[in-house]
Parts: sequence; C-alpha cells; structure tokens
Amino acid sequence: MTFSKAFKEAISCLPDKEKDKLLFRLLKKDPILAKRLEFELVSAQSVEEKREEMEEHIKTRVREFSEGFYSLGYLNMDIRFLSGDITEYVKITKDKFGEASLNLLLLKEVLKYNSAHISNARWTSKLIKIAVALIARTFKILTLIEKLDEDYFIEFEDDLQETGQLIGQNPNLMRLAMHCGLDMNWLIHGHIPENISEIYKHVRAQGYLSARYY
Repeated sequence: MTFSKAFKEAISCLPDKEKDKLLFRLLKKDPILAKRLEFELVSAQSVEEKREEMEEHIKTRVREFSEGFYSLGYLNMDIRFLSGDITEYVKITKDKFGEASLNLLLLKEVLKYNSAHISNARWTSKLIKIAVALIARTFKILTLIEKLDEDYFIEFEDDLQETGQLIGQNPNLMRLAMHCGLDMNWLIHGHIPENISEIYKHVRAQGYLSARYY
C-alpha cells in the first residue's frame, strides 16, 4: 500500500499525543509488529538469547507431542503449529540465521523421535501429507542455508549430517526424496548445490511437493 505525499505530510503535522493514540491503536491490530517494536526498543534480550529460548521451546514441544503421539495427522498438525512459532520469531527478530537453524532443529528433532512412526506407516494419504511436508521443509532449509554467508556453514554441518542420515534410514521418506531429486549427500557431506533455489522451484513447479500429486 502506498501513501500520497500530502497524506504523509498531514500525518507528520498531527500533534504528538494524537500520533501516539493512532500508533497504539494500529499496533493493537498488528500483534507481530507490536512484538517486533517491543523487542527492538525495550527488550533486554539479544537475538542470540531469544534464539536459544526458541531452541529450548522447540525441543520441549517436540518431545511432548512425540511422547503423546496419536497419529501422523496430529503429528503433522503439531509440526505446523511449531513452524508457526518459528515464523513469528523470525518476523519479530529478523534473524535469518535463526530461520535456518531453528527450522533445521525442528526437522531433526521430529525425525529423531518419530522416524519409526513414519517408516512403519502404510503409504496412505496421512503418510503422504507428512512425508511431503518434511521433504519440502528439507528443501527450504537447504535454500535458507545456501543464502547465508558461507562462514556460517560450519554451524549447520552436524545437524545436517544427522538429519540426512535420519531421512536416509527411513524408507518412506527416501522413496519420496528420490522421486523429488533430493540427494541426501547434500546434507550428509555438506555439499549444498549453489542452484538449490532453482532446483527447489523446479520440484515445486512439477507438483512433486504437493500431496495431491500422489
């Protein structure tokens, strides 16, 4: 949305008290913006501290809903909710490194606790939905990491390797990964293609990352 020069000037000329009232009224309608401003202006936490807090939140929540596993459908729903928490965190902190590292942590923790549930499931719509979601998330994580400064890559090596091994040991996930052209060597050996974004776009364009395709 764009604003005319006259409108901007009129807003600027409003008394400070009136501008404050308008600002707080608008912030009530945009909780994410309010949280972002609160973090940037008054929070005593650093981005690193807030990221560590999110890491503990992810580990705790994944352990909780994995121990209470009911079905693949509910597991997929729990993952989406936790993914939403990461998205909110990124909007508040603008932490690009955290966007990659937290999504990778979520994927690794989910596989660590639930690989057996996924590998032992029959090839039904519920399995397909969560398998597609996990493979799509893997592609997304690789694209996020590739966009970061290469000096950061060492921070991801261990988690990438563990995640690649977990997927590689899971027949159902490997079946889909191979169909989508997702090479586990990219994760295990840390060789992310420079054109991973183009590969990801192509796979999506082909419909391979849509459960309806299968």
